[in-house]
Amino acid sequence: MKTKQMNALIPSDKPQTMEGLDLRKTEHAVMETEVDTFIAAFKSEAEQLVRETFPKKMLEIDELFKQLKMWKPSDVDQTMEIPYPEPVDNVGTDTQHNPSEPHSSGKGRIKGHLTGTRVLVFPGGKVSCNKCVHMYCEKVKPLICGLMEHANMVKMWINFLIPKIEDGNNFGVSIQEDVVSEVRCVEHEVSTYLDQISVYYQKRGNIISKISKYPHIDDYRQLIKEMDEHAMVKLQNAVLEMRNHYASLFDIIMKNIDKIKMPRSLSSQNMY
Repeated sequence: MKTKQMNALIPSDKPQTMEGLDLRKTEHAVMETEVDTFIAAFKSEAEQLVRETFPKKMLEIDELFKQLKMWKPSDVDQTMEIPYPEPVDNVGTDTQHNPSEPHSSGKGRIKGHLTGTRVLVFPGGKVSCNKCVHMYCEKVKPLICGLMEHANMVKMWINFLIPKIEDGNNFGVSIQEDVVSEVRCVEHEVSTYLDQISVYYQKRGNIISKISKYPHIDDYRQLIKEMDEHAMVKLQNAVLEMRNHYASLFDIIMKNIDKIKMPRSLSSQNMY
């Protein structure tokens, strides 16, 4: 009885049936065909992206850059919705005292009641963001995301075109790797532009909270104006860089399109 149970636990070494092997081969072949179809469609779409979309994006961003070049500091100047509190003089003490006597008694307790300037916190209900900066941020963010997506697509396209590793005749492959490195740098740099926008809003909000706490201090109000102007300058620079990225990637890819698409000649490939 124990022998039968042990035999039942031992996996069978019988070969799979021909029908099972044929089914697995068919599934594997179908999967390979689908992957090859996807890669071929991806290559075609990416090449069309470089040839047609990159020049259009370059001109579109150039128009936005021309708009940003026309801005003036007065365009971002916005009235702060936190008013100055009305000054109130020190009036009325509960007890009369001799000026020569100290004003406080005990452990720092003040004799009488002192009044000062009242601090108003958001009397208008809210403090709006800078409308001019916000408008251009909303225009720039889709362009940033679009360039990141396009750079990633071009990077994958060239990676798909890189042939298998072989000895010799790798000049074309080195060109592909240089272009991929350039695209990767563009992708990383553009991603920092989104961080700059987030940091701007965060720092501006912190200064607004300072103004609500210390509305008498003009330096905080002036700092808001400087931050808004600085944000416009950084947006202008980001738009300029994105235009240049589209132009430089289009230029370097089209100049080397033959080596990128076919890094090794047919004669050298036939030698291996």
